[in-house]
Amino acid sequence: MPSFVKSVTFDCRDPLRVAAFWAGALGSNVDEDSTPDRAWVEPAGWGGPSLWFQRVPEPKVAKNRQHFDLRAPRDLKAECDRLVRLGATVVTRHDELIVMADPEGNEFCLET
Repeated sequence: MPSFVKSVTFDCRDPLRVAAFWAGALGSNVDEDSTPDRAWVEPAGWGGPSLWFQRVPEPKVAKNRQHFDLRAPRDLKAECDRLVRLGATVVTRHDELIVMADPEGNEFCLET
């Protein structure tokens, strides 16, 4: 039997803040056993890997080598606005794709 992706791990300075952003973005919750040193978000709905957030002392200093591509369930602008209210920032805009960053600068794409 092959391996499978159990979780995707983020190194971050504030695990609870970044976990809260991703939980809100993906319609889930931060696990109740999360702490300021480690937090996780279980997948909402149909499943997938958990998101794990662990405290590290250093800040993010370069572009991600991998990232999430999120599909907007409705209007692209409305979903972008919702993610900004949760703490994301817009990096660049293209016709049907917006490059964004989470509260600690981890890039992700939002597309139609």
